[in-house]
Amino acid sequence: MKINKRFILSFVAPFMILISATGLIFRDNTRKIFYLPIGLMGVVIILERGIGRHLARKNILTKIKSYQKVE
Repeated sequence: MKINKRFILSFVAPFMILISATGLIFRDNTRKIFYLPIGLMGVVIILERGIGRHLARKNILTKIKSYQKVE
């Protein structure tokens, strides 16, 4: 069975947030700051996917509407 790389990479951002959350909960106070960047990057990746998907759908909808006006 062939595994799709996109399927595996879809778990990277939630895994980054999970690592960050566990690091913030279980580490000493002096080391907690090192887990913030990985958590922020996970959140940014998820938001970027959502925003990119929204813009792509909006672009497709405007193209469909432009073809309907011509006819």
